[in-house]
Amino acid sequence: MRKLVQGIHQFQENIFSSQRELFERLAAGQNPDALFVTCSDSRINPNLITQTDPGELFILRNAGNIVPPYGAANGGEGATIEFAVVGLGVKDIIVCGHSHCGAIKALLAPDDLRENMPAVRAWLKHAEATRWIVKEKYAGLRGPDLMSVAIQENVLAQLDNMRSHPAVASRLASGQLKLHAWVYKIETGQVFAYDPERGQLQPLSQQPPTPLLAGARIDAIAAI
Repeated sequence: MRKLVQGIHQFQENIFSSQRELFERLAAGQNPDALFVTCSDSRINPNLITQTDPGELFILRNAGNIVPPYGAANGGEGATIEFAVVGLGVKDIIVCGHSHCGAIKALLAPDDLRENMPAVRAWLKHAEATRWIVKEKYAGLRGPDLMSVAIQENVLAQLDNMRSHPAVASRLASGQLKLHAWVYKIETGQVFAYDPERGQLQPLSQQPPTPLLAGARIDAIAAI
């Protein structure tokens, strides 16, 4: 806690004072470029990875970067998505998974999950499609390779869930919204983006990635 308090004072004395105009503008309202859905994992920092300033990303975080289908959960995910799309008018939605994801590890081995974590077990049910896809499609994989493909398939499965939200579906139909699937590799700093033409996640290039089409699936496993 001492480190956090010291950090707040350093922010106020060094960062805030040098960017006062930015924060004064932010006090008047926000206009983010994208909704960024990612994991709660403490090793993931969306603004650091994307080098964005406060006000540029509307961030939704939870264990496993999961998007429950519309009406399937009473949490804040649905309201956050709706507000981002309708209230803020974001033009892009990114679901970003990451390597070494504990939620995906628990999804693949639910029997290893602690008995005193019933809320986590129930939450992971929203990623059950991922577990079934991996079980049916990659039965021969084990260990890190299985984890890697599950992480990749999960971002696509969660974007399928994202399409079930009425605000998202209507903006997609009118061409006002684009969806993107990313995976961040902690140990290398690389970000992989799904390429619809190749059916594979590719290292993100300098060019804006092609948005996803409905029913996107992995045809070739990326080395993540």
